[in-house]
Amino acid sequence: MATPPSDPELVTESCRDCDGETTHDVRVEIRTESQKEENAEFSREPYRVATCNECGSETATRMNNA
Repeated sequence: MATPPSDPELVTESCRDCDGETTHDVRVEIRTESQKEENAEFSREPYRVATCNECGSETATRMNNA
């Protein structure tokens, strides 16, 4: 779970590659899940993407898992 650091622009999260708590850049991306061009407009989903500021590893989590 993310913990709020003293700087509101930074998010501290656990990084499995660094094996500890590090600051991350977090953003929301709309990603297309379908490989078929004719269905692409119907397969866009929001993802929370966190990038570790220490090692650069990235994790993406689909936000609307129904």
